[in-house]
Amino acid sequence: MTLSESGLVTRDGFPIEAGQLRPAWADIDLSAIRDNATVLATLAAPAQLCAVVKAAGYGHGAPEVAAAALAGGATWLAVALVEEGRQLRQAGLDAPILLLSEPAPVAMAEVVAFSLTPTLYTPAGLAALSEAVGAAGPARYPVQVKVDTGMHRVGAAPAEAAALARAVERQPLLALDGLWTHFAVADEIDDPFTAAQLDAFDAVVAELAAEGIHPRVLHAANSAGALWHPRSRLGMVRCGIALYGLAPAADGAARAPVPQLRPALSLKARVSHVKRVAAGERLSYGLRYTLEHDSVVATVPLGYADGVTRALSATGGTVLVGGRRRPIAGTVTMDQLLVDCGPAADVAVGDEIVLLGTQGGETIGAWEWAQRTSTIAYEVVCGISGRVPRRYGGR
Repeated sequence: MTLSESGLVTRDGFPIEAGQLRPAWADIDLSAIRDNATVLATLAAPAQLCAVVKAAGYGHGAPEVAAAALAGGATWLAVALVEEGRQLRQAGLDAPILLLSEPAPVAMAEVVAFSLTPTLYTPAGLAALSEAVGAAGPARYPVQVKVDTGMHRVGAAPAEAAALARAVERQPLLALDGLWTHFAVADEIDDPFTAAQLDAFDAVVAELAAEGIHPRVLHAANSAGALWHPRSRLGMVRCGIALYGLAPAADGAARAPVPQLRPALSLKARVSHVKRVAAGERLSYGLRYTLEHDSVVATVPLGYADGVTRALSATGGTVLVGGRRRPIAGTVTMDQLLVDCGPAADVAVGDEIVLLGTQGGETIGAWEWAQRTSTIAYEVVCGISGRVPRRYGGR
């Protein structure tokens, strides 16, 4: 996605002028990203802040978010895919970029070509990277080793990670830039498993230090770790969801320092059609919503193909119309949804509807959607699809 000087947003080669060709868009407040980064960098200091911008910046737009985070105090970026790192480099960002999973052997040449810092946790990955670095010629290429301390997704078991770190140290073309791990339950503050993971990680660090091996940076904390587990901040913290102004857990919004963070994304549309519908009529697919009274029904041009999940309509989901909550009326369809605006509503085509964000004195947040649909706020914001144009403010 790019934004031209004329304000024309393009995604996947298709130009969309936000709020005009289809009156639906997501507003991204880059000043919120920048300020959130400052809060997190200050909290973590003297540890560095790594801004996690994978998955298109959690649906916010990776290059734009990355630039704002760096302006706010981040010194590193992190992504999941080599393609995501390449996109950041092509956007002109020159900060260190950490790949959070070991790239496939076939991708290692591109890792080196775009100066990405790979995570390793297998001998095969080490061999493939060594070959790519040897072919390209740079000396002492930085790599990081991931220790699996109990989440069991990716990473090397502690003994294997120590062996891999030793192997990196023996490679004349490689440098052990970092050693790290990832938490499984840091958002559950009182769960002792986070401390146990840190103990396991510290044991690997101590074992290597006894042999004179000292990775340049140690890191363990995700957003929840950075916010609520000070011991885990080490040399760097990797913040994703907190960077976007959202708590790592549904019950964390009021827990310090989360109130200092500001959500950066709002999802909006304009009413595309209005009609008065008689009491007793049933609405949308399945005819599951029955009007109790004559009512004004508004059509909104966003649907489940845009990330507005069908489950919202079955669990009491609302939108904001004129600063008031109004129920989603019937099944959310692929491209549209209906809103029961009430019998006396003064609603017209072109009126702004807020699905996520604030209007008047009311706010609907990503965690509200998540709790209604039995998921997490991460999935809500990442699920806003690429066909919804992003409009950037606060540059």
